[in-house]
Amino acid sequence: MKFIFKVLAALAVLLTANPGMAQTGYPNRPVRIIVGFTPGTAPDVAARLLAAKFSDSWGVPVTVEDITGAGSNIATDRVAKATPDGYTLLMGGNPSLVINPSLYAKLPFDPIKDFAPISQVFVAANLLVVHPDVPAKTLPELVALARAQPGKLTYGHAGIGTSQHLAGELFKYMAHIDVTPVAYRGSTAVLPDLLAGRLTMFFGNIVNVLPQVREGKLRAFAITSLKRSALAPDLPTMAESGFPGFEAVPWFGLLAPAGTPPDIIDKIHKEAVKDLALPDVHNSMVQQGLDPIGNSPAEFVEAIKTETPRWAKVIKDAGIKLSN
Repeated sequence: MKFIFKVLAALAVLLTANPGMAQTGYPNRPVRIIVGFTPGTAPDVAARLLAAKFSDSWGVPVTVEDITGAGSNIATDRVAKATPDGYTLLMGGNPSLVINPSLYAKLPFDPIKDFAPISQVFVAANLLVVHPDVPAKTLPELVALARAQPGKLTYGHAGIGTSQHLAGELFKYMAHIDVTPVAYRGSTAVLPDLLAGRLTMFFGNIVNVLPQVREGKLRAFAITSLKRSALAPDLPTMAESGFPGFEAVPWFGLLAPAGTPPDIIDKIHKEAVKDLALPDVHNSMVQQGLDPIGNSPAEFVEAIKTETPRWAKVIKDAGIKLSN
């Protein structure tokens, strides 16, 4: 009998010391996916699609919580400091993981050390759009207008370090123009001022601005990816429009806090990849201008490591400052 008690005690110690063993029943309570952008933006849309499928498969509520601010740094830091048990996940992207390390003197998190990447979920593109009252009908005319009125034209963006911000600053640098940036708390917050004509231009996420373009409420000039979008095949890329090599696209993926047990990471990864391949999820994302990815944790890590120095060079060469 003493031997049995000793064995049970030893097992209890092992289960306490090894979260992976203790979490074999994961998930058995609600899971949160935190997004650093406003409702209706591309990462929010993708997170809600996956949350619904996760909930169906796991039989527990999976909710999405939007926490905006500081170019998604607040949301990213919230997950970095969360308990590594798989119940708090991040729909994080290149703004906080790749770009912000070159913009902020110090971040409250380490994009590599503080997270366990699960899978990249999608890559999207931005459209350069203006209000229809802007007299420029072509991209060269927009550049000429900006040069004729240095500092008077404006562009909105969803926060420092977002792809919209980087696209705007890269455009200024490559076109040799002076355009005033105006920061908002998320992409959808830009639209009211843009639609009202209080902003000149916006490198808006395709999921947010394409419907307005189709309705004639905005005019689109070009797309920020290196290839044209199937949703707007007549729109040229910025590279085709006189800005060789211009690329500023957002991508997002699921991450957990570092230290999350490998078996939990594996379970979430398999579920995410399976759900992204489902026809309804895949088609819904594509119709909104989001190209599903669904790669491995190792490939996700490699993307972060590879893109960080590339964007660091762009930021340095363009002279992009945090105050923009």
